[in-house]
Amino acid sequence: MSDRLKVLIVDDHAMVRSGFAMVLSVEDDIEVVGQAADGLQAIERARETRPDVVLMDVQMPQMDGIEATRQLVADDLGHVVIVTTFDRDDYLFDALQAGASGFLLKNAGPEQLLDAVRAAGRGHALLAPEVTRRVIGKMATERPPDRPEPAELTRLTVREREVLVLLGRGLSNSEIAGELVLGEATVKTHVSNVLAKLHLRDRVQAVVYAYEAGLILPTED
Repeated sequence: MSDRLKVLIVDDHAMVRSGFAMVLSVEDDIEVVGQAADGLQAIERARETRPDVVLMDVQMPQMDGIEATRQLVADDLGHVVIVTTFDRDDYLFDALQAGASGFLLKNAGPEQLLDAVRAAGRGHALLAPEVTRRVIGKMATERPPDRPEPAELTRLTVREREVLVLLGRGLSNSEIAGELVLGEATVKTHVSNVLAKLHLRDRVQAVVYAYEAGLILPTED
């Protein structure tokens, strides 16, 4: 099938790579196009295979997952989903800044793995609630209280700004539609406008932006 999502698996543990590959390979809409044991290999394999999604470990020899993510995103070599044991918040935040499109915990079940791959591959990557609270919340608490709002926020209409705030809280399009009493198609248009006007890659980056801009307080749910 030509429309299958191509996935590259990057982890320095062969058992982890094999486990992910077994889960993904049996799906009709997913194709595992390669594996890599470190960041340098990941970049090489990505250039060869042009994956839609890269499952990326963080701590690896040669080149860690954060630097590899930065290079892959810069060269438009796929959406990167960080795969982590979730023991280092600073690694996760750095990965977001590097352009990661989402996160997956290593103890996630098969359905979560498949959902993460499909979401990232279709450009609808979302942060898991626990990741949002721990990582983005931490980032917001470190934001200087007197830091002015970014000038580019003036590009947004009042409605688009409302949508950005709700994106930052992790709401889906249908949830935003319900909150603002709008149709989902209208919300989708507003989301696209927000991403385009603020030069954001995806919804995950919109979440980061909303917190960095001070539109959402770290104490908010």
